[in-house]
Amino acid sequence: MDHFSSSRLMDEIAATSRNKAALSIAGMLLKGFLSGALFAYATAFAFTVSEGLPAGVATLVSAAVFPAGSAIIVLLGLELATGNFAVLPFGLARGSNRRGAVVRNWSWVYLANFLGSVFVGGLLTFALTKGFTESAGALGARIVAVAEAKTLAYQHAGASGWFTALVSGVLCNWMVALGTVLGLGSTSSIGKVTAVWLPISMFFGLGLEHSVVNMFVVPTAIALGADIGVGQWLWWNQLPVTVGNLIGGVVLTGLLLHFGHPAAAPAAEPVVLAEETS
Repeated sequence: MDHFSSSRLMDEIAATSRNKAALSIAGMLLKGFLSGALFAYATAFAFTVSEGLPAGVATLVSAAVFPAGSAIIVLLGLELATGNFAVLPFGLARGSNRRGAVVRNWSWVYLANFLGSVFVGGLLTFALTKGFTESAGALGARIVAVAEAKTLAYQHAGASGWFTALVSGVLCNWMVALGTVLGLGSTSSIGKVTAVWLPISMFFGLGLEHSVVNMFVVPTAIALGADIGVGQWLWWNQLPVTVGNLIGGVVLTGLLLHFGHPAAAPAAEPVVLAEETS
C-alpha cells in the first residue's frame, strides 16, 4: 500500500486546491450534489445497522460503516464543503489560488451538498412511509430522535447550547478535513480508503456535529413530523455547526498543515562571475 511523504502530500493538497478553485459552477453543483447524497446514504445506513444494539456496540458499528460515504467521495473526486474548508485555504496560503475563488467554491459546493442531502432525504421519507400512508418505522424514529437532540437540546441550553454546537462542529471538521487531506496521500484505492476511514470514524463515533450530515438529518426529521421548525434548525444547529466546521477546517487543518510544513524556498540562481563569462 503506497503512501506519500509529507512534503509530497503538501504538494498534492496545493494542486488539488488549484483544481477545485478552477471548477465550473456546473462542476461544483454536480459533484457537490453527489457528495450530499452520499453523506445522506451513509448516515441512514449507519443508523440502520446499529439499530437495537447495545450502546457501545452500536457506536462502534455505526462509526465503522459511515466512512463508506466519505471513501466514495474521495475515490470519485467529488466536492464536499467541509473538506474544502481546509483544502482551499491551504492553497490560498500557498499562493495557489485567490480569495474570491475560495469563497466561490465554498458557496456553490455548500448549496449543492444541501440539495443532494435533502433530495435523498425526501426520497427516503417517501419510501419509509410508503408514500406518506404509514409510519416511518425504526429508521424514521431514529432520524427524528437524533434531529431533536441536535436542535431542541441545544435550544433548551440557551447560549451555552449554541456555543456547544459550534465547538462540536470545530471538533468534527478537524477530523473530517484530515480525512479529506489524508485521502490525497496515496495513489491506490485501498490506500485512500484506509486513510479516509481513520479520522472519519472517530468523528461519527463521538457524535460530533457535521453540517452536511445535518442537512440530511434535520430536514428529513421535519418531513417525518418532528416538532422542529426550520428557524430552530437553522439557528440552533446549522449556523453554529457550519461556523464550527469552518474553524476546524480552515484553522486546525488547512493553516496548521501550511505552517507546519513550510513550502520549500525556490533554489537560488547560481552567481556567474564576470571572468567566467569571458
